[in-house]
This record gives sequence, structure tokens and C-alpha cells, in this order.
Amino acid sequence: MELWIATSNEGKLREIRSLLMEKNIQVHAQGELSYFSPPPETGTSFEANARLKAKALKAVKPDCWVLGEDSGLEVEGLSKMPGIHSARYAGPKASAAENNAKLLKMLDLRSFNQRAAKFICVMVVYDPAGKEHVFSGTLPGEIAKKAQGTTGFGYDPIFIPEGETKTLAELGAALKNKISHRSQALRQLLSVL
Repeated sequence: MELWIATSNEGKLREIRSLLMEKNIQVHAQGELSYFSPPPETGTSFEANARLKAKALKAVKPDCWVLGEDSGLEVEGLSKMPGIHSARYAGPKASAAENNAKLLKMLDLRSFNQRAAKFICVMVVYDPAGKEHVFSGTLPGEIAKKAQGTTGFGYDPIFIPEGETKTLAELGAALKNKISHRSQALRQLLSVL
């Protein structure tokens, strides 16, 4: 079976592919379509942005399974920011390192010891008949004092999952694939597939 993913984020694609490779699912990315232009993320929630992406890709792949995903980090001490702006927290072309640096700086400026945070993932999936399915996952934890580790992507170097003492970037892909917000949502999807 084929599943088309509405994302250009290589880190997310790697994760999704690694989680689905044993299930005999061929994962394709929107980047394989030279004629596809992703819509702007104008939604006010993770679900709304995931739906925008999925609908746009479904319009050009109407007979396929299509997945739109939006995820991000909510930090309690920053009024749940960066939230839906996680990928562009430090600016529209900011790198992951710049986003991490801004987040750590904002926590330091506010002198907050409140470092509780959670990763959230919402997937909106359309089946070949056009029926919508919504799946989600949450990974609670806290923000580290500094970036540590070299695996993963995005905020992984500064996020310590609940019950752990190391960041996701230190813990590695195998553990992340078991506990992450994205893997939780994908397991729900697999029950439908």
C-alpha cells in the first residue's frame, strides 16, 4: 500500500518511514511531486494545519492514502509557546539550533523554573474514499538547561521526556520511536490501515 505524506520536513519523513518500514507501507513525500505546492500553515491549531496540508495533497492524489501532520512543542513557562509556530519560532528561515537557542533564552529572560513542556502531534489522514481520520499523540517532559545530544532533530536536544534524565537527542532514535508523540499517532493510524 502507498501512503503520501504532506511534509517537507526530512526529520519527520525519516521518523515516519522508520516506524512504517516493517509494515510493508510505501511512504512517499510531497517533494516527489514536481507540480505540488504546499499550502501556507494558516491554521490556529495543530489539527487545523494538519488538515490544510492533507487536503492540499489529497487534491492531487485523490485515490491514495494521504497524511497531513503538524506537531510542535508547548512550554508551560512560555504560555504554551512556541506551539504551532515551533518550526519558525526564531523566524521563518530559522534553523533548529536557532529555535532552540531562542527558547532557552526566553526561559532564562523570564527567570522561570517552570520548564514543563510537551510535544504534541496531530495527524489528519484521508483514505482513498476521502474519509477523514484524526490521530494524536503527546509526549510530556521538560526543557533542559542547555542543548545536549546529537540524534534526532528540532527540539530533541533540549527536551527531556518525563521519567528520563537525558534529552531525546541523547536517548537515541530507538527509544524516541517507542515513546514519541509522532509514534503514538502512527500506532493509531496503523490500527486503521
